[in-house]
Amino acid sequence: MTEPVQRESLWRRWVVKPVVAQLAQGTTPAKIAQAIAFGVTTGVFPLLGTTTVLGLGVGIVLKLNQPVLQVFRELVYPIQLATILLFMRAGESLFGAEHVPLSIPMMMQRFFAAPGQFMKDFGMIGLYGVVVWLLLAPVLLGVVYFISKPLVERLAKRFHFARHDA
Repeated sequence: MTEPVQRESLWRRWVVKPVVAQLAQGTTPAKIAQAIAFGVTTGVFPLLGTTTVLGLGVGIVLKLNQPVLQVFRELVYPIQLATILLFMRAGESLFGAEHVPLSIPMMMQRFFAAPGQFMKDFGMIGLYGVVVWLLLAPVLLGVVYFISKPLVERLAKRFHFARHDA
């Protein structure tokens, strides 16, 4: 009788293993927690198609761990889709702007049909969403960092990669 092959969970393969690999290379838990926090925060930026470059740029400037940052940026893609319209609606309220009818499918169709006209029609509301994101980003960064740091420290201890933060 052959033993059943135990499949590795996606969580382990795409989240735990990359973090453990970075710990094994000497990255501190604090630096990994920073990369996680910036990955999540840049991942919910309210403009579709911009988060990879935004994450890359922020990671380079702040010398963050790119593999971890990009994994967590990608993991929050469903949250980005769920919050884009919330950021834009909050921006409309913040700026007292007129309510613009929005839906992701309609906006994508209009963008691909005529990008220039799309920017004229939706550029300001996109800017409103970015402003709201900028206001919330520091809070999100802090919350994610302070939640993820003890979890990464525990993971480091479990795999015997205890590092002293510099």
